[in-house]
Order: sequence, then structure tokens, then C-alpha cells
Amino acid sequence: MSQLTIKEIENLLGIIHDEQHELIEKWKRDERKGVQLLLQRWNRQREEKKALEQQFIEMTKYEQSLYEKGVKLIAGVDEVGRGPLAGPVVAAAVILPIDFYLPGLNDSKKLTELKREELFNQIKEKAVSIGIGIISANIIDEVNIYEATKQAMKKAILALSCSPEHVLVDAIQIPIDLPQTSIIKGDAKSISIAASSIIAKVTRDRLMTRLGLDYPQYGFEKHMGYGTPYHMEALKQHGVTNEHRKSFGPVRDLVVNKGS
Repeated sequence: MSQLTIKEIENLLGIIHDEQHELIEKWKRDERKGVQLLLQRWNRQREEKKALEQQFIEMTKYEQSLYEKGVKLIAGVDEVGRGPLAGPVVAAAVILPIDFYLPGLNDSKKLTELKREELFNQIKEKAVSIGIGIISANIIDEVNIYEATKQAMKKAILALSCSPEHVLVDAIQIPIDLPQTSIIKGDAKSISIAASSIIAKVTRDRLMTRLGLDYPQYGFEKHMGYGTPYHMEALKQHGVTNEHRKSFGPVRDLVVNKGS
């Protein structure tokens, strides 16, 4: 039998998952540098996959504990946009099916934009229900960002197509008459909260990109409303819009200075 080319070996490695496979053992003895590099990459990818699978299992502990108690509809809730100087605060509530499996799911802040978009589509496809809550800058100014965050979370839960039996929420207590568990850094400890953080993040980023078209001089699509040097310079040059949070220090100072 003629020796396989490196390209042929690469194609076969794409469908081999067992480290004990006879071909793997054979290729370990192959003296070609290209073959050994392929095996190194294959092993690295397997280790990364195992790590993601283990991480996913660890992030299901809260959900599994509730499932064992007979709770089936669990809503993970998280928000994004508490810190920016402009734009809304956005919350998402996500109910995942009991058999949900999506290794790689994590806190949205730890993922690339491309990975968030990929997971966003997969979550939307598999979720039992998704609810979104959006609170504008004007309301944030009226009630403060903490209260606005709770309002956004409550709106997200009420927007679900079915009422959850239990809520897992990231580090806050939602004013709603439902059993809930508040988890510090929950978006890194619960798959339901991680899923909601991705839905909230992608939803808000898309809203801010749309605002970037309405207010091109502010570059909202670049900084998502955060107080970057570019954003601060735009505020000084063009003033404050209705999308800015006038109760937030840097924006409030500009309003006061302009009025004085």
C-alpha cells in the first residue's frame, strides 16, 4: 500500500476521534515533519474540546440541581450596558431545554464578536423561550441605573412565552414573584445565565450599531456608548443627544458646563 500524502492524512484526522486508533499509532512513527505537526494540532484540538466539554458540565450544576428537584423551566437572566454613557440597558431571559448542549458557551465578555454571533444564533435556534427587556437612557436618568437594570430584567422575564418555575440571575435580586437564585459572576457559572448574557450583548451591540447610523459623528458602533477618548471628544464637539445618560458624571458635567 502506497504511503498516504500529508493532505490525505489531514483529511482522515478530521474524522478520527480515538487516540488509540491504529492509524494514529502508525502516524506517530511517520518521520515526516508535516505529519508530526498535524498530529500535534490534532492533539491540541482534542484537548481544547475536552476542556470546553468539562467547562460546560461544570456550568450546568445549578440547572442540574433544580432539574433533580423537578423544576423544568429555568430562566437565566443577565444584562449588559450598565456602564456606558449612552444607549439603553438591555436584559435577556433565556429558558433552555433540559437536553441543551453547547460546549464553548461562556460569559459574553470572554468571547470574540464572531463567537458571540455564532452562539447567539445557536441559542436562538435551541432555546425554549427568549425574552428581551430594554430600558432607555431617559428612564435610566429618572430611576438610576441599578433600578433600570432590575426593570429591564423584569421586562425580559415577562416577555418569555412561558412562565419560568425558577430564575437564575447574575448578582441581583429581581422584583418579581418567582423563586430566584442570585449568583455572583453567574455568567461564568451557569449555562442559562451565560446564554442570556450572549443574547443581551449581541442585542445591545446591534442596537448601538443602528444608533451609529442615526448619529454617525459619535461612532456608537465602535465603542457601544462607553466613555472612550473618541466618544468623549465627539461629545465635546457635538454635544449631548437624547441617547446619552445625562445623570452619568461625564455627560452631566458637559450639560452643566454648557448651561453655565
